[in-house]
Amino acid sequence: MIVPAFEPQETIFAALTRLKDALRSQGVEEAEAEARALLLGATGLSRADLVLEPERPLGAPAATRLQNFAERRGAREPASRILGTRGFWTLDLQVAPGVLDPRADTETVVALALRLVAHRRAEPLSILDLGSGSGAILCALLSELPAARGVAVDISPLACRATLTNLARSGVADRSAALCGSWGDAIFASFDLVVSNPPYIKSSDIAALAPEVALHDPRTALDGGQDGLLCYRRIISDLPRLLRRGGGVAALEAGVGQAPEISELMRNVGLTVAGVERDLGGRERAVAASW
Repeated sequence: MIVPAFEPQETIFAALTRLKDALRSQGVEEAEAEARALLLGATGLSRADLVLEPERPLGAPAATRLQNFAERRGAREPASRILGTRGFWTLDLQVAPGVLDPRADTETVVALALRLVAHRRAEPLSILDLGSGSGAILCALLSELPAARGVAVDISPLACRATLTNLARSGVADRSAALCGSWGDAIFASFDLVVSNPPYIKSSDIAALAPEVALHDPRTALDGGQDGLLCYRRIISDLPRLLRRGGGVAALEAGVGQAPEISELMRNVGLTVAGVERDLGGRERAVAASW
């Protein structure tokens, strides 16, 4: 992406317009939203400043930062990684290097999980998040379930640190913990709610992913093995012991077209498929299991 150098005397409105047009020419779907986020990040201004003072000059420091941001985005680095944060559910989460960047599709898991426990929101529910990554799912659930407590598990120390950071940012650190381990291997308790967004991309498909994903998300958080279902087999085989008898439920994110196969894996271990949630694009994105 080629963007003429931003000048200190250039107005914030003019800079926003040029950056938006450059992103759009590169095929960025949410060019306007991304341009605004990058501009606000570079200048430290608020949305209100952008509306009320569009003729304010950028200034030298902001012009330099914005140029850097534009060049990085042009090299297909995601805006969330440039800025270091990502909006998820109602939260503002830190996006850490070497950790999966949470995306809007995963909010479908949160929505399904909350629907499953809607009649129990005031209860002291126990939640287990397997393969927590940034901790996005657990943070969102604890923010909605004020009496709940949760445990996050991830094999990556970087992810465990990111989860702890985001639990603190979300104000739920006192009701949660993060453990480094492989799926449910080190867990010997049962839970009211088990959630997960496991790796589900077929190994052979990873190279064809968008550069924003393939070059910046850790492969271990993407690679679901030859058929994309490797991690589901591990998780689902443990669900009978991880789900609390008499009411335990699970919600797992699914890749496109994988919901029927995940449902069958659940039935094979004696669980009932309790629901399937579609994402905003109409795709079956999350599958629920219960006793």
